[in-house]
Amino acid sequence: MALRNVRVRGDEILTKTAKEITEMTPRIQELIEDMFETMYESDGVGLAAPQVGIRKRLVVIDCGDDPIVLINPVILETSGEQTGYEGCLSVPGKVGQVTRPNYAKVKALDENMEEIIVEGEGLLARCLCHEIDHLDGKLYVDLVEGDLLDAEAEVEE
Repeated sequence: MALRNVRVRGDEILTKTAKEITEMTPRIQELIEDMFETMYESDGVGLAAPQVGIRKRLVVIDCGDDPIVLINPVILETSGEQTGYEGCLSVPGKVGQVTRPNYAKVKALDENMEEIIVEGEGLLARCLCHEIDHLDGKLYVDLVEGDLLDAEAEVEE
């Protein structure tokens, strides 16, 4: 496993649509492991392959329950609404208020290339939507209500 460099806002790859993964290869497996290591090292809860310079439809998430690998994820259903502060490893040192669904249901492939359904509420729903946006070349800053704030500044919720 190895740490990967996280691409930051302004890097063109973050604006591109990622490509589907058609088979599990040793390189994809290594990428998954590296993405988890990079995410944990950066104190993140989610990371998409374009954030480490790879235009593949691959996301890793760990909101504290079980680590999740999503290959070619598709949002099937969302409901409700939550507004809260969001940050991103590709926009270091900044946070902004974003409204997202409070529930999300996603279909994807796991590491064995078998179809899975992941459902989440609250933070997991936010992570699912945020990371899948990365696969379509979107950053949360485009959804921020108001101004981006310094992450270190006291954020009142």
